[in-house]
Amino acid sequence: MNIQLHGINDVSMAYEDRGSGPPLLFIHGYPLSRALWEGQVNGLSGAARVLAPDLRGHGDSQTTSGTYSMELLADDCLRFLDVLHVSQPVVVCGLSMGGYVTFAFYRKYQDRVAGLILAATKAGADSLEGQANRDKAAATAREKGVSAIADSMLPKMLAAKTYEAKPDLVATVRRMMETTALDGVVGDLMGMKERPDSTPLLAEIDKPTLILHGADDQLIPPKEGEAMHAAIKNSRLQLIPGAGHLLNMEQPELFNKAVREFVGAL
Repeated sequence: MNIQLHGINDVSMAYEDRGSGPPLLFIHGYPLSRALWEGQVNGLSGAARVLAPDLRGHGDSQTTSGTYSMELLADDCLRFLDVLHVSQPVVVCGLSMGGYVTFAFYRKYQDRVAGLILAATKAGADSLEGQANRDKAAATAREKGVSAIADSMLPKMLAAKTYEAKPDLVATVRRMMETTALDGVVGDLMGMKERPDSTPLLAEIDKPTLILHGADDQLIPPKEGEAMHAAIKNSRLQLIPGAGHLLNMEQPELFNKAVREFVGAL
C-alpha cells in the first residue's frame, strides 16, 4: 500500500496497516525498511493495529535529496498517522535510528504518544569521532554504492550465532540494505550526524516506556539500554538473549511477547 503525504517535500509513503485495536507505530532503522517488521506485522496484528511505514528514501517509499533530520522523519510519521485518520495516541516503537526518530516524535508531539518502545537504540548524540564516521560512510556510499554500506554493516548487525544458524535471515537483511536508495542512505547519515542529544529528555518522559535490547548487540551495547532505563522513570528494560542489533528479527517470539504484554497493560 502507498499513501501520499502532503506537506514539506511531498512524498509517497509505502506502509503496512494490519489488525485492529490500540495503534502501534513501528519505525525502522538505517539503512532498512518496513520489511524489518514482518514478524511483528504478522505476530502482533491480533493484539493491536500494526502500522509500519517505509521512511522516505527506504523500501517502496519515495526518495528525496538532502538531510533526513530526525525531526523531518518524525513529521512524516505524524502526517502518515493523520492521513490514515489515526487520532488516538499511539504506542511508538523505534529501532536504532527509528529510536532517534521516536525521541524527536515525543519532543514534538507528546500528546499523540500513548507509550514508547525503544529497541536497540540510545539517547546520546554522535561523538566527534562518530560524526566523522558518518561523513566517511556517506563518501563510501557515493563512491562505491549502497552495497558497500551493506558489506561494512552486515557483520555487525546480528548476534554472532545468528550468522551460522539463520543464513536466510542474513540474506534478507542484506537485500533490505541494498535496496535502500543512495539519497536515503546519505540523508539518514547526515540526519543522524546532526541529531540532538536526547539524554536530557529521558528524565522528562512520563509515558509508559519499554526498553528492549539484544544481549549480544555489536552496534549499540546493552549498557545504553540500561542507561535509558535508569533515567526514564517507571520504564521497563528487557534484554533479549541470543539477539544482536536486529533483535526483533532474530528473536521474534520473545520480542513480540514483550510488546504484547506492554501494549496489553496500557
